[in-house]
Amino acid sequence: MHVFPQLRELERRYPAELAVLGVHSAKFPAEKETANVRKAVLRYEIEHPVVNDADFRIWQEYGCRAWPTLMFVDPEGRVVGKHEGEIRLEVFDGLLKQMIAEFDEEGLLDRRPLKFKLEREKELERPLSFPGKLLADAESDRLFIADSNHNRVLVCSLDDGRVADRIGSGEKAFEDGSFGDAALNDPQGMALDGETLYIADTKNHAVRRADLSGRRLETVAGTGEQAPMFHAGGPGLSTTLNSPWDLALYDGVLYIAMAGFHQLWRLDLDTGEVRPHAGSGRERIVDGPLDFAQLAQPSGIVSDGAKLYFTDSETSAVRTADLGEAGRVSTIVGEDLFTFGDVDGLGNQVRLQHPLGIDIRDGDLFITDTYNNKIKRILPVTRSATTFLGSGKVGSRDGTGTSAQFHEPGGLSIANGRMYIADTNNHVIRVADLESRLVTTLEITGL
Repeated sequence: MHVFPQLRELERRYPAELAVLGVHSAKFPAEKETANVRKAVLRYEIEHPVVNDADFRIWQEYGCRAWPTLMFVDPEGRVVGKHEGEIRLEVFDGLLKQMIAEFDEEGLLDRRPLKFKLEREKELERPLSFPGKLLADAESDRLFIADSNHNRVLVCSLDDGRVADRIGSGEKAFEDGSFGDAALNDPQGMALDGETLYIADTKNHAVRRADLSGRRLETVAGTGEQAPMFHAGGPGLSTTLNSPWDLALYDGVLYIAMAGFHQLWRLDLDTGEVRPHAGSGRERIVDGPLDFAQLAQPSGIVSDGAKLYFTDSETSAVRTADLGEAGRVSTIVGEDLFTFGDVDGLGNQVRLQHPLGIDIRDGDLFITDTYNNKIKRILPVTRSATTFLGSGKVGSRDGTGTSAQFHEPGGLSIANGRMYIADTNNHVIRVADLESRLVTTLEITGL
């Protein structure tokens, strides 16, 4: 995901020289389905061809070992270079300039334009586009929806979904200012403090603060640029971040699920300092002291005032971290990077598949088991997991309990005895009564 913006920029700079072909060699079973790959192409606004390498044939033929792997192919079809892992845009650009000059000297470049029919041209305009996260607040009767691919946050009525305000112009950019002029880029998780809404501005690699009364948006952490490497943090406004995905607020500290760093971070709202809270930065599942533990793409976070609970997506796990700086990270359910599935049960029996969203009610955790298209209940004390909503089949069907169908739900939030669910690939918000488990679709009006 971090490579896509670089490829997009290079395609813009070299439209007649560079042809990009994406090869999707999936880790999770859900990612092998062509329909899901198509959704990903739409969500990440990819404009080059993508082949679904579901059986790893291309991966093996090119000797790949890591995600991502970049193969450089000359105009005569020969592999002339290979890079594993992410790469900085300046380095990438320099390599291309060098290759273009070399191939031009040899008279090999074919600059005839390539035209593709884009997937988005087949899509209808919808009120929401890939909503990633949401936040339900009973006290103010408001539902905040991260309308992620529209690059905005909607402020709606909790009961009827009527839009009262919009945060962000919809333009994909990094701009502070009034709600109508300010700009976000793929907003995700949020945290509310009275009339202040904090937003994880994921693709701007920043945390933003929205004054809901004054209708202004400002940056409190991040520079708008992705951090090139792990670091120890510093003043919020001058510190680069890496894909902040969700937020939890407790006692003047904003805790950040920093997916790109494989860490949890903390932003002190009094001092403005931001720094790592848990995780060494290495991508694995290892419990232990906060700075020793290893996480893998934490994407959802919530606190009960005693602990932090988070979804560790790449390890298909649900884990905890203490709030105190001398605390520890522990795993409730989940095994390792390549152990996943759809199994309810106890302890090490449990299998999830890339969970993203999380909330807590009366000590019970509820998560979006995203790639299994389900909502599950996790009991931390017994380390148990049970399916709460969803049949597991891809679909968009209202109904009770396991008769309902979702498509990669990404976020959830609980208020007034109801669970609000961002049904991401269906572009809708679903509402489930916690007692009857009846799932309905919320109509968004007022746009």
